Amino acid sequence: MTVPAARRFCLVLVKPSHYDDDGYVIQWLLSAIPSNSLAALYGLARDCAQRKVLGEDVALEIHALDETNSRVRPERIAKMIEKAGSGMVMLVGVQSNQFLRALDLARPLRARGIQVALGGFHASGTISMLNGVDAGLDEAKRLGISIFAGEAEGRLEQVLRDAANGALKPMYNFMADLPSIAGTPIPLITALRAWRTAGGVTSFDAGRGCPFQCSFCTIINVQGRKSRRRSPDDIEHIVRANVKQGLHSFFITDDNFARNSEWEAILDRLIALREEGIKIHFIIQVDTLCHRIPNFIEKCAKAGVRRVFIGLENINPDSLVGAKKRQNKITEYRKMLLAWKRARVLTYAGYILGFPNDTQESIRRDIEIIKRELPVDLLEFFFLTPLPGSEDHQKLVRGGVTVDADLNKYDLNHVCTAHPKMSQAEWEATYRMAWETYYTREHVEAVLRRNVAMRCSASNAILLMTWFGGSIHIEKVHPLEAGFFRKKFRRDRRPGFAIEPIWRFYPAYLAETISKLFRWGKMYAGLRRIYLSIKRDPNRLEYQDVALTPVMDDDEEKLELFHTRPNVAAAG
Repeated sequence: MTVPAARRFCLVLVKPSHYDDDGYVIQWLLSAIPSNSLAALYGLARDCAQRKVLGEDVALEIHALDETNSRVRPERIAKMIEKAGSGMVMLVGVQSNQFLRALDLARPLRARGIQVALGGFHASGTISMLNGVDAGLDEAKRLGISIFAGEAEGRLEQVLRDAANGALKPMYNFMADLPSIAGTPIPLITALRAWRTAGGVTSFDAGRGCPFQCSFCTIINVQGRKSRRRSPDDIEHIVRANVKQGLHSFFITDDNFARNSEWEAILDRLIALREEGIKIHFIIQVDTLCHRIPNFIEKCAKAGVRRVFIGLENINPDSLVGAKKRQNKITEYRKMLLAWKRARVLTYAGYILGFPNDTQESIRRDIEIIKRELPVDLLEFFFLTPLPGSEDHQKLVRGGVTVDADLNKYDLNHVCTAHPKMSQAEWEATYRMAWETYYTREHVEAVLRRNVAMRCSASNAILLMTWFGGSIHIEKVHPLEAGFFRKKFRRDRRPGFAIEPIWRFYPAYLAETISKLFRWGKMYAGLRRIYLSIKRDPNRLEYQDVALTPVMDDDEEKLELFHTRPNVAAAG
């Protein structure tokens, strides 16, 4: 017989979203990207509950909410904790663009005396690079929010015990002591929560840290440059635990899985699981030199990798060197992309706009070169953003250069500082132009023809192209922040924006929703028609263009992306 606990402690984990340009929380029926921070904290909390770290007579209840797909009601959370008798709220994985929303969620909780802690990349990054000098952190401290910097493995139980005793510390700073993650409790989220992401995708990190020094990156200053990793046994445990609850799709969140020293042992274990008949597939992130690692791409394909995100960033070597991204070799790009094509893996790449030498015309030219010469499937564009926690941000702040004070804009989808050659209006117009230039009907058809000719999944490409195009042109948010069926709540609006009256809000929301669904359907149908016309072409498997032409070592200088760049040799 189980003896009921005499006391309860209610732990509520919340991953905040952020506000759109109209002040409404960005939220969906189904969101796009699962939160690994939420999964990691849930797994650690679950382990604490099983070990009864608060005492044999205390039941640790855990609730996890991702605001990108679940409405967060602070008043209801407060009532739940008050009913339990004790508890706390942890705002987890808070990025810079989510920080203000996190504070807005915390205010009513703190007003009712609920204990709140906050962690994530913004807190950790500003403490790492600016010694915690940050207006947002100052406001959090004034509200009585406890700040957590660093990683929670081996530390969460200390925070929980302090909260159970009503003695949370103002600051928990573990930035100087990054823990090993081998053998630690696994990232895990319930199937109920995982199915709130499109396709039921869940996530885990096989490793943390990156050896490179990209100046715009926050990861190296938060997770370090030394690789820390889970063992193949850990990965098998994660996969089996998720498959047991009906989840088969995984996003491996390592910033660069190719530089995980255990990549081969992990892939071999995943291949063995697939050979058992376990249906699993993965999305990973890699660098542009991963194809040089013997057997890496081949084993990724066998392990079930279906999509790969590549940090292309730019094709201008001067920009790459200036950003300390020296590992990117532009003459290797086509070789790498063709290797993924042969493995029938869909590729999508990030491309940053706004390096110092960029102009609207140079960016347009570079995109046209990419369209013609590189067989990448999808390209997603970002503003070069001085993210708090990056070297770029540190230099600007310490140099007295003006950066936007509104943290909500630090989502890579807004201009946050001045550009030396473009005004803000020109830079924003260039951003819109980039999406329009890449996703023309002609180029979409070329991408689909390449996929059909290489026997890749064209239907998957259609879905993702619809997603990317609709996110930017219909929903007005970046694809990484998009989802299926936008949810808006009248009262969930950013302070400073008026709460609209019922008679105006709901008719406008209904009309907007119907219009958007129609446009989404029209966009998908248009892409589907292009694909069907390709499928009916008897010569579809013979399609060839410049991008599909193999590059030999002595052919490299024939590429326009090489020939038009006088300093490319220096970049190499």
